[in-house]
Amino acid sequence: MTYRVRALYGACAVMALSTAAMAQTITIATVNNGDMIRMQALMPEFNAAYPDITVEWVTLEENVLRQNVTTDIATQGGQYDVVTIGTYEVPIWGRQGWLAPLNDLPADYDVDDLIPPIRAGLSVDGTLYAVPFYGESSFTMYRTDLLEKAGLTMPPEPTWDFVAQAAEAMNDPEAGVYGICLRGKAGWGENMAFLTTLANSYGARWFDENWQPQFDSPEWKTAIDFYLNLMTNYGPPGASSNGFNENLTLFQQGKCGIWIDATSAGSFVLAPDTAMGPENVGFALAPDAGLGKRANWLWAWALGIPTTTDSMEAAKIFVNWATNKQYTELVASREGWANVPPGTRTSLYENPEYQTVPFAQMTIDSINAADPNNPTVQPVPYTGVQFVAIPEFQGIGTAVGQEFAAALAGDKTADEALAAAQELTLQEMTDAGYIE
Repeated sequence: MTYRVRALYGACAVMALSTAAMAQTITIATVNNGDMIRMQALMPEFNAAYPDITVEWVTLEENVLRQNVTTDIATQGGQYDVVTIGTYEVPIWGRQGWLAPLNDLPADYDVDDLIPPIRAGLSVDGTLYAVPFYGESSFTMYRTDLLEKAGLTMPPEPTWDFVAQAAEAMNDPEAGVYGICLRGKAGWGENMAFLTTLANSYGARWFDENWQPQFDSPEWKTAIDFYLNLMTNYGPPGASSNGFNENLTLFQQGKCGIWIDATSAGSFVLAPDTAMGPENVGFALAPDAGLGKRANWLWAWALGIPTTTDSMEAAKIFVNWATNKQYTELVASREGWANVPPGTRTSLYENPEYQTVPFAQMTIDSINAADPNNPTVQPVPYTGVQFVAIPEFQGIGTAVGQEFAAALAGDKTADEALAAAQELTLQEMTDAGYIE
């Protein structure tokens, strides 16, 4: 058994690392998303291959994970040996020297197989500082049975106007079905990930070319009004508390007609035990407003190693195990190709077995269509599709997200939330020296 597992997961180079990592314990901080939970269930395979490495998990909700990991790594606390981070943090932290370079992974890891936009988002000047566990964009998931009942057909490239029409037609609160579920929970990576891409598609932007905040623009006003009207009229109650996981649960329970969110949700909405059944789930691209930008983002949940770890070799063994091709094959053998971590490797999308998965092609098309260097209709001084790749964005984005969550909860008007977002962003950017 031991030989079989080692053959599956290790080349000689990895086994050589294992010898250097005898009897070590590593602590891994991760998000409570389904793919990460699935990885933890497969840990007996890792334990059999590397019995001298003990893995301890800290699994947290997304906002809490980001706060804890950011605090630990910025203060060089050394609490974690492996951290789950994304394409926002990696380039910033890599430049700060907070993450260990990962260019020395074994040859059979095949770094060149990583999808170019995902690899680029996790690199600084060609050096890889984290490896992707899964990559994603965003797209439209919907109930085909409810849409058919309403006499509508989802276009493969829907507009926001059609989404609103379909949400109204499918909305049936008395039956416990809401026309649309969208993120409302405050957080730069929660509601602001969605709202930023929505705003992009309506021609809005966070900053103009001189770093002046743009929440007082008509484009932001149009985007936020559309969002609030859509969610107030056709969304579920308590939506200001709903993030990715909450909306996933609602959709699986058959309570959402449309859900626009991460492409990584594809395997979970096709689970056989959903209320409506996988045969009643359809996929389309993220919507647009006819201005040339769709509301699709670009993200990867990745594994990085803080330079403060005292178990570097063991940490590298783990990140290799959890993100290499053999791990993908392990998940496929246990749970089918639809459930493997998506969006990281070119070879996966060349695999004929994976090409039969209903959301596979749309996922890779959406990833390739997202352009961090040109995320908006108008020019901007920043990179990033659903975030602004500056260190200050984590705090600013979350504060702005709280304003829009308050508006969704009915505690503020749209105009009040936009004015507050403009004021706080202007103050933070002035204090940080972007604006004189």
